[in-house]
Amino acid sequence: MIRSFLTVSTGTLASRLLGFARDSLIAALLGTGAVADAFLAAFQLVNVVRRLLSEGALNAALIPAWLRVRDRDGEEAASAFAGRVLGTVSAALFVISIVIALLMPLIITIIAPGFVGSHRLDLAVQNARLMLPYLAFAGPVTVLMGLLNAQERFALTAFSPLLFNIALIATIAALLLGRADASLAAWMLAATVGIAGLLQLLMLLSQRSAHLATPLRASFDKEMRGFFAKAIPGMIASSGPQWLMVAGAIIASATPSAVSWLYFANRLIELPLGIVGVAMGTVLVPELTRAVGSGDRDAVAHAESRALELATGLALPATLGLAVLAEPIVRLLFEHGAFGTEDSAATARALMWLALGLPAHVLIKALSPAFFARGDTMTPLLATAKGFVVAVLLAVLLGHFFGASGIAASIAAGAWSSAFSLLRNGTSEFGFSVDAAGRKRLPRIVLAAAAMGALLWLTTGLMPVEAHGLIRFIVLGLQIGAGIAVYGLLLQILGAASWREAVNALKRPA
Repeated sequence: MIRSFLTVSTGTLASRLLGFARDSLIAALLGTGAVADAFLAAFQLVNVVRRLLSEGALNAALIPAWLRVRDRDGEEAASAFAGRVLGTVSAALFVISIVIALLMPLIITIIAPGFVGSHRLDLAVQNARLMLPYLAFAGPVTVLMGLLNAQERFALTAFSPLLFNIALIATIAALLLGRADASLAAWMLAATVGIAGLLQLLMLLSQRSAHLATPLRASFDKEMRGFFAKAIPGMIASSGPQWLMVAGAIIASATPSAVSWLYFANRLIELPLGIVGVAMGTVLVPELTRAVGSGDRDAVAHAESRALELATGLALPATLGLAVLAEPIVRLLFEHGAFGTEDSAATARALMWLALGLPAHVLIKALSPAFFARGDTMTPLLATAKGFVVAVLLAVLLGHFFGASGIAASIAAGAWSSAFSLLRNGTSEFGFSVDAAGRKRLPRIVLAAAAMGALLWLTTGLMPVEAHGLIRFIVLGLQIGAGIAVYGLLLQILGAASWREAVNALKRPA
């Protein structure tokens, strides 16, 4: 399991790092004014669609259904089932894209009500329409990725999203060199989004992954309706962090630059969330589906326990690191070009609050597969809806008094609401099983992370106030490196992890 987890998390890490480079260039190109707010509001819509369809979300329904058909009726029947899913998803998203294009002014008004009456609304509508072709390509890409994941072929699906960021970075670099007007630059960048989706689809097709879904045809019969009845709730539930950010953006749209501050702060949260959360959702669903299907309670407990250990062991130190080092990280990554000192300070404050919700987001990713593997996609959906409502209600109150920071705190509270809801429902319905090894290791992981966080806090004064460029990079790199080294050493000393055993496990034949 850890080998597959490492494959997916490595690909996601590479994609997220390219995403940082992309967003750093966007900050330099557009800054945080009206054009940036409009573009990022539209881009947020595309990001929700990306998470809704990809990064493990469709696994919630597709993988268990495909595995059941294959085990019951054979490979040919599984390919026919997948071909119908692929054809139906592609046809449905083509029609949906056209409808969304026509309704885009209403949609932008809903997700960014603060834009009404300003030029930002027209700009956001234009940008969002230019991005829409991505939606048509994302559907077949997601189905093909899900089928590869079901066969435990994780490498291609983990690294194909790199093309999305590579295409956008190339466009931004050309626009920066050409010193393009901000509005024109935003439009050209928006148009590149659809091209990036096409590149990802062509890459998957070039690897002959489409043979897993043949013959290709659209169908809306009883079987397909039953599949989508499970798939749609699972897809929405798997995109919980993005829905919470949408809730925050809705409230933040009334405050100038707040949408941009929240967006850039959230990009830093998405690095550890992607590495841990996406890998968790991608790897755990097929693992737990097989264990649940075989009735092996020990295998279920083993998978759930190792998932909780990985979630805690990676999310908790990331939370403390982002909270303690928020300002130097934001200044290093984003403070250049049109992105100024005040923007860095506001983004860092938002980041500190968003970081407090990171363990909850990862916990949701670790708990949800236990429901998905049992064919239950409604319970995670209801937990996501509850968190969304909590975030909106708190954001209205806290956003009024504390601006973007209050909205960020509301998003974190919404995430914890969803996590506690899943934990309570899972315990009452089938009982989450943490084995003896997990009960022993989890407290030690928490202790090691707390010690690492204390070390980072004690070294915050090392950064010179006026440091720039290379000096800031070196000091921050040394702080992070020391934190990781101390954390890893404490895990070994406390008996929470054995690095020799982990390396030996990776060397064993698959």
